Amino acid sequence: MTVCSVAAVDLGATSGRVMIGRVGEGRLELELVSRFPNGPVEREDGLHWDFDALYENILDGLAEAVRREPTIESIGIDSWAVDYGLLRDGELLDQPFHYRDRRTERGVLDVHDVAPFDELYKRNGLQFLPFNTLYQYRADERLPDADTALLIPDLIAFLLTGARVAERTNASTTGLLGIRTGEWDLELAERLGIPERLLPTLVNEGTLLGTVRPDIAARIGASLPVIAVGSHDTASAVVAAPLSSPRSAYISCGTWGLVGVELAEPVLSDAARDANFTNERGVDGRIRFLHNVTGLWLLSESVRAWEAEDGSPIDLAELLAAAAEVAGDIPLFDANDATLSLPGDMPARIATLLRAAGEGVPNARAAFVRSIVESIADAFADAIRTAGTLSGREIDAIHLVGGGSLNRLLCQATADRSGLPVLAGPVEATALGNILVQARALGAAPSALDELRALVAATHPPAQFDPRG
Repeated sequence: MTVCSVAAVDLGATSGRVMIGRVGEGRLELELVSRFPNGPVEREDGLHWDFDALYENILDGLAEAVRREPTIESIGIDSWAVDYGLLRDGELLDQPFHYRDRRTERGVLDVHDVAPFDELYKRNGLQFLPFNTLYQYRADERLPDADTALLIPDLIAFLLTGARVAERTNASTTGLLGIRTGEWDLELAERLGIPERLLPTLVNEGTLLGTVRPDIAARIGASLPVIAVGSHDTASAVVAAPLSSPRSAYISCGTWGLVGVELAEPVLSDAARDANFTNERGVDGRIRFLHNVTGLWLLSESVRAWEAEDGSPIDLAELLAAAAEVAGDIPLFDANDATLSLPGDMPARIATLLRAAGEGVPNARAAFVRSIVESIADAFADAIRTAGTLSGREIDAIHLVGGGSLNRLLCQATADRSGLPVLAGPVEATALGNILVQARALGAAPSALDELRALVAATHPPAQFDPRG
């Protein structure tokens, strides 16, 4: 098997990356080409993404990737879910809204007036999140002016190639994809006043979307095909989660912690609905049965508030090391509390929750950080137990992938609170999954998902954290 080189565009809610991946017999390598910030921008009409800047950074990153590796064979794009851009005559109407914008609150009320949540769960299998795309659509006053709506990775692919499609793993987060059929639920869309014209043709991962337009080829220095990957970043991350057995659970941990198991069929029971577990599509038609837990957002927002207070940067590694030394009882709060979802003064809001729970509020920042980490780990452990109960599986290990796998304190706390071994890594699971699906489509990687994961385990062995006590 010869070595295949591809470019991965991997976009998260706080940063984006362009990476070169090299895949061959017993070989899976990543090279970081560029990293750039990404985040919300407050405007007069609400919270948006600075999409123009994001797209320019992507093009610059692709140009640098081609300069470093002229033999790159394709491009794949993954990003966070639910957010979208509206097009009219091929032009973006405005910068996409950010999923944390408050307008979604009225969208929830409007949608549930037409289709109660119980009915929605039977149709789309999704947990209730107030920013799911169908709630955003319902609240979006620009909808009548658009002729197409494209989720973020699909929007970037359109700008690169002109192809208007929706890749299924991300489309499954909109609330408009039938959980049983994998097709658009046009009857539901009509009831909600969402025009059918907005919903593009659905494609699976591995589909060749087209070749970059001539002006893009001139900009990046090569005429490359764009291949659909698991365009929801969690779908790509789960591809590269080296699950050690069918009873393994996973946590894809970054801003959010996506906690769950991989299944062949959805779980649509009343208990799953009441536990707010979701059934999203994964690569190769698998079901990602999971629960969204607030992840490192709590820590990053707290650090951001302290840095603003101090007027200087904080060494997070040093703060985490100090937090690991904190002894005694650790006060816990509900990491999933809705009051923690918006930006701004996170330490004050956490302190409010601790007081309301009758807990003491740590004075020292190291102790406060320990409380944050242990509360996230406690929420992870609870979601793992629930995933096992609802899916009928006895979980035997947890694979924690993504940026959170670098947080040794979080990994150990998750092992301790779950009573299960935690296998941490790879850190760049999302980019690896993106790369593997591209390489497979090019005939340069194994076809079976288990074989792809075996390649990940062999080339990126995880660190193990065993439960203490």
